[in-house]
Amino acid sequence: MANRIREQLIQVKSDLRRKNKWEMQKSDYENELADVEKFISDLTNQLKEEKKDVEKLEGTSISGLFHSLFGNKDEKIEKEKQEVVAVQVELEEAKKTKKELEQSLKDIQYELEKLDNIEQSYQQLFDEKERMIKHSNSSQASKLYELSEEEGDVKAYLLELEEAITAGNRVTYDLESALSSLDSAANWGTLDMFGGGMISGLAKHGSIDEATAAIHRAQTSMRYFQKELLDVQEELDIHIDITGMLKFADFFLDGIFVDYMVQNKINESRDQVQSKKSEVERIIRNLKDEMKEKEVQLERIENAQQHLIENY
Repeated sequence: MANRIREQLIQVKSDLRRKNKWEMQKSDYENELADVEKFISDLTNQLKEEKKDVEKLEGTSISGLFHSLFGNKDEKIEKEKQEVVAVQVELEEAKKTKKELEQSLKDIQYELEKLDNIEQSYQQLFDEKERMIKHSNSSQASKLYELSEEEGDVKAYLLELEEAITAGNRVTYDLESALSSLDSAANWGTLDMFGGGMISGLAKHGSIDEATAAIHRAQTSMRYFQKELLDVQEELDIHIDITGMLKFADFFLDGIFVDYMVQNKINESRDQVQSKKSEVERIIRNLKDEMKEKEVQLERIENAQQHLIENY
């Protein structure tokens, strides 16, 4: 009877911590989703305005006639069209992010529903534990149950650390992939600027496409990593800023049609990705150090429990 209650307490304490973790993640996802929805609304309005500018220049408006007279109408139209494409690409990226956030919220809600009555379960076990302690009239029994709850907390925390480390390793892998693509794009871009011809130009843009996809994957894994850190960052005093990551996908949109601007954006983005990778690796080291300390703590708890049981 006593062993059953202790084992159930360990599990319920773990579930309580996980429920708290998912509630924090849900709140953070909801805030992020609200920001993305506002961003999509702003981009949609901006896109309408950009398209109007193109239509004005292509028509017979005063502005169109003015640019036609001075011989730079075609150049102006091309620039406006480039701006339309840039906003469209950014809008598509934002919509993709919105869809991912909505799916993450659905997944978390599903997990929370499974633990809907966990507080009541804990209270029932707690009351049963109290009755058994009073019935046994033993300080050892009280200490044993106390250690069981502590064991549940530590095991749940260790699981959170393990999940955070796994998420961090995924980010590192995705950032490595992005760096590889950016390095390739930079090398082909340098050759292209010195007259490398059509092949180098195509290779550069192919690498840019690969880097864009890799950076989007890094965005997604970084977001998940940040959420996994929510429930451990207070104890570890670690934080990671993902605001820059969430804009990585438009790293060279502003200059996408001008080679030297693309090259500058590639180099800038490569530095940003490398910096973020170093930051993630530092956090993973901290998580692993904390995990070792908690494993030692868990061993002490289990040894104390064994000692009490043997002398109970």
